[in-house]
Amino acid sequence: MFTVSRRLARLFLVVASAAGLAGVGLPASAASPTVSLTPAAGHPDHRVVVAGSGFGATENVLVAFDASRVASASTDASGVLHSSFDVPATAVPGVHQVTATGETSGLSAQSAFRVRTNWRTFRFDSAHSGYNPYENALSPSNVAGLVLKWDRATGRHYGFGTSPCVVNGTVYVGSWAGSVYALKSSNGRVRWSYPVGDPVESPPTVVHGVVFVGADDGSLYALDAVTGTLKWSYATGGYVFSSPAVVGGVVYVGSEDGDVYALDATTGALRWSFATGAVVDSSPAVVDGIVYVGSFNGTVYALDAATGAAIWTYATGGYVFASPAVANGVVYIGSHDGEVYALNARTGAPIWSSAAPPVESSPAVARGVVYIEADGGEVAALSASTGAVRWSYWTGSYVHMTSSPAVAGGLVFVESDPGRVVALTASGGKLRWSSSLGDYPETASSPAVADGVVYLALGDRVWAFAR
Repeated sequence: MFTVSRRLARLFLVVASAAGLAGVGLPASAASPTVSLTPAAGHPDHRVVVAGSGFGATENVLVAFDASRVASASTDASGVLHSSFDVPATAVPGVHQVTATGETSGLSAQSAFRVRTNWRTFRFDSAHSGYNPYENALSPSNVAGLVLKWDRATGRHYGFGTSPCVVNGTVYVGSWAGSVYALKSSNGRVRWSYPVGDPVESPPTVVHGVVFVGADDGSLYALDAVTGTLKWSYATGGYVFSSPAVVGGVVYVGSEDGDVYALDATTGALRWSFATGAVVDSSPAVVDGIVYVGSFNGTVYALDAATGAAIWTYATGGYVFASPAVANGVVYIGSHDGEVYALNARTGAPIWSSAAPPVESSPAVARGVVYIEADGGEVAALSASTGAVRWSYWTGSYVHMTSSPAVAGGLVFVESDPGRVVALTASGGKLRWSSSLGDYPETASSPAVADGVVYLALGDRVWAFAR
């Protein structure tokens, strides 16, 4: 039995047909219009596909993101809509409404889109840029308003040894107490924990709903990101301090046994391994089919991602604890010999080196600048093309530093011993915010910035700062 609205729609079509207007932007069916988005969540500038139905036949449909028009397209003879748009760069984290409206019929439908600026892995991405280009909630003008949102303790002093990652409202972090934690990003509540038993010093990586993380028992673990259930584990020959990189269905990770491993991301089966002959605490960066990684033998390696064959090697003058960052065809990495190196990503040929104190911190690269923190607490900004120092800032600490800077929103966030975090302007190194968290020892944990929140793992706590 037809409803009143369907009877009216049919009557409208009959009258329109009699008047010779059928097929000109009129409702193609009596069903209410609908619109769906793929994906339904993503970062600013993310491409979104719009699918709709129930609009007028062959009419132009306007698509708006909140109040801003972002696309338009014509429906087919059945009132079906296909379109796409890029999420506005200014869209801040949170839920936004996407509205599709027929210009002729006036029919309209809405669907929600959630903006997120996830920090999925150590140093943000598989290139280890250390730079979140989508962060738009924080800036030099408002960062002074950061306050503690929450903190979560494990119950064991000096309990966290890894950098957090933040994905879809959950913070993932490993603990020296021997567990991997998933915490709710809004309040720090524990969603789940997985007991490894040995300290977890490998920063986790989350890809396609799976958490990949190493532990001091020498194993790499794959855990369900929602439940914490073990999917698989793989035993290497030494502890795994390296953070796994996941690209193209393969997990790349280093081990204390001196090998770099490539494992199938779905099953954990070994694809290949490469022996460096020394400890590999460096976390591999993977770009354009090449794996870049450092070793305690002082060498930087470029390996074929498919086979593990060495493409080139470069010998520094000290052990390489730091992880490489790759940008615009250049590999940037620090060495304990007191140099920061820029190497051609394809050949390994040196482009420049810049003198510094011993460097165990991994560089961040953003907008033509390399940011590094060296022993003695000095943060420096170097020209990515020449290595020339643009600015430097002393954090006030003389201690051994392995924490790495995070760049987001025109700011450089750095953990500084003892127990202090600072935000400097990326353009000039001016202090805009700092917070003292307590008297903690040196840390290897680095900040993560996602959805306008700064996350830190320090001492026995995970900390979240927001405006």
